[in-house]
Amino acid sequence: MMYRISLLLVVFTAAAISIASEDTATYVVHMDKARTTALDNMLGDSKKWYESVMDSITEFSAEEDGGEEEASAPELLYSYETAITGFAARLSTKQLEYLNKVEGFLSAIPDELLSLQTTYSPQFLGLKFGKGLLTSHNLANDVIIGFVDSGIWPEHPSFKDGGMTRQVPLRWKGVCEGGTKFTTRKCNKKLIGARAFFKGYEAAAGKIDEKSDFRSARDSIGHGTHTASTAAGHMIAGASLFGMASGIAAGMSCTARIAAYKACFASGCATSDVLAAIDQAVVDGVDVLSLSIGGSLKPYYADLMAIASLGAVQHGVFVAAAAGNSGPYSSTVVNSAPWMMTVAASTTDRIFPATVNLGNGESFDGESLYSGTSSTDQLPFVYSESVGGERAKYCISGTLSQDLVKGKIVVCERGMNKGVEKGQAVKMAGGAGMLLLNTESQGEELRADPHVLPAAALGASAAKSIRNYIRSENPTASIVFKGTTLGKPAPVMASFSSRGPALVEPYNVIKPDVTAPGVNILAAWPQTVSPSNTKTDNRSVLFNVISGTSMSCPHVSGLAAIIKGAHQDWSPAAIKSALMTTAYTLDNKNSTIADIGSDNPPATPFAYGSGHVDPERASNPGLVYDISYEDYLYYLCSIQYSSTELATLTRGNFSCPTGTVLQAGDLNYPSFAVLFDGSSLNNSATYKRTVTNVGYATTIYVAQVHEPEGISVIVEPKVLKFKQRGQKLSYKVNFVQSGEKSSSSDTSFGSLVWGASKYKVRSPIAVTWL
Repeated sequence: MMYRISLLLVVFTAAAISIASEDTATYVVHMDKARTTALDNMLGDSKKWYESVMDSITEFSAEEDGGEEEASAPELLYSYETAITGFAARLSTKQLEYLNKVEGFLSAIPDELLSLQTTYSPQFLGLKFGKGLLTSHNLANDVIIGFVDSGIWPEHPSFKDGGMTRQVPLRWKGVCEGGTKFTTRKCNKKLIGARAFFKGYEAAAGKIDEKSDFRSARDSIGHGTHTASTAAGHMIAGASLFGMASGIAAGMSCTARIAAYKACFASGCATSDVLAAIDQAVVDGVDVLSLSIGGSLKPYYADLMAIASLGAVQHGVFVAAAAGNSGPYSSTVVNSAPWMMTVAASTTDRIFPATVNLGNGESFDGESLYSGTSSTDQLPFVYSESVGGERAKYCISGTLSQDLVKGKIVVCERGMNKGVEKGQAVKMAGGAGMLLLNTESQGEELRADPHVLPAAALGASAAKSIRNYIRSENPTASIVFKGTTLGKPAPVMASFSSRGPALVEPYNVIKPDVTAPGVNILAAWPQTVSPSNTKTDNRSVLFNVISGTSMSCPHVSGLAAIIKGAHQDWSPAAIKSALMTTAYTLDNKNSTIADIGSDNPPATPFAYGSGHVDPERASNPGLVYDISYEDYLYYLCSIQYSSTELATLTRGNFSCPTGTVLQAGDLNYPSFAVLFDGSSLNNSATYKRTVTNVGYATTIYVAQVHEPEGISVIVEPKVLKFKQRGQKLSYKVNFVQSGEKSSSSDTSFGSLVWGASKYKVRSPIAVTWL
């Protein structure tokens, strides 16, 4: 599900895997809220009831086995109170069978391991300190962002509270937990809370090795430190990685408060721990949750991230989540529930160019974060496959012949291991440089790595020419490093960014929702973690450059915090709508956003959703599409979930209305996803929407439609006349198939824009034939 592990610079499992040991496994158990509330009044709190459930299971098991207890008693790991109603426990198969008989039991879902998935970003996004959204009035807020991630490095300058005169909000209920190399004094007015959750992880992977990791909120990986500073890091002048990407580092919402919830460790993130973190964050009082985590594709009622996020949204928390790093393949997007803000990744216009000059006169532009000499000599170069064993073409440690490599530039293929590790293998064998080549499937997307020797990454077209040239007599090459440059066409959709439509309820909403910077992002880094996150790399840095939807997600988390500070009465759905309807689809050269991972260069809403976020416009969107918690429940009714499935999501305290026709397309979402029968030419659908005026009191909006190919779009009424702020008006959109499409694609795209003198409120349209 991840792009490749090297993009994240963490060693995590690529796909979610079940946590089980022989007959015993960890389960997240969902209970009926009405039943637990009744027993809370009897026992004092739900945790006591869950403990009594564990005791009952032990007694039932012993009675059936003739008075002998099972070798392993059930173990209660967590009691969940807010995001979901239930608990996590270690249970045997037989104990799980007994649990099914307990009153109030709804379902039990096996625990699994999830995967973790900026000096310049604010400027690229059009943010200017002291102007627009970043005025002192908007920045003087007490918005709290919670990060469920790999922890935080509290001593980093990005998390100092210098200049923060306002006290921690009184509504904050969180704490600063002590633990391994983390004292309660590590928190301040910026980092106001820190907790660690590892019971589920240790049940799966064994006790944490405190020589390499921490049983505390301290970050041993770097991922959590990077994401927290991207969203809300303090302003730091002179930030760079080896002198590149230099400038002022600042989070999107640099005055927001940070609460760190560590639930991710060396082998991944146990869902039971992630749920405990989300549950606690909601209780503590966060306003925004940033989840750079993704698991497997599941229906909402079996997706623990979706279930917990719905509970968070019910309590007024905005939830941003990474779309996943499994692109460019279609239907790979994760975290696709409509109540989650699903964030794709794209480039900025900043690159780190390195030019490769071949001995035959050809030159190719690549990228590199190598910080040594500005260029190499013209050197002999060899293809690694011809200078070692079977795996030598991937430049794996120990596969290269020193006699054949020494003093030469080595050509290595991407795959199998990290780019920096390949360079280390070449250097250990005596090589003088490295060219890292993409395959055809990897296309032209380049990753800038902090190499330990002169090296450059090259796209598929350059790679093809280099492979041909290397067969000639006495081939040579040199590499010229050009530092940092700006002005490239951007944004461009990252190849690794997961694409829609979602496999779960795929044609009810367009996913992802938006895209944001997620390629070569510079942010805070623990000084004890090498920039390549490899054991053989002993370098220490204060900031690091990495890529992934893990990096784009906190951009949106930070922007949501700014908007929340400017509009404190807005719901999570209103903030989400503002970011979506103001997003743009043209790059900085006024061309359609390109897709580097597609054979058809223009990107589509299945790559970028509504478009690239535009925070200044999002702060004053004119209209918003608001959605209540009850609206989401009606949506779940419309997709015909069973009562048991619905109860898992709603904790058993909701019943679908009878005698009412509900359709998924009527969810008040800021985009339109339409599904038609591919065998029919007589398709039509009508959806209803309601918009709320948050702009000028007296404003007239006129509908402007860019019709998808083969579709007639009729909007009624075509004009919306608002007389006051807060006023709500509704309209209907009728989609009618107008004939056969000329293209072979199963999906046609278009848009609906409500235009006024100052505002353009845009919604993408995707019509799919199946």
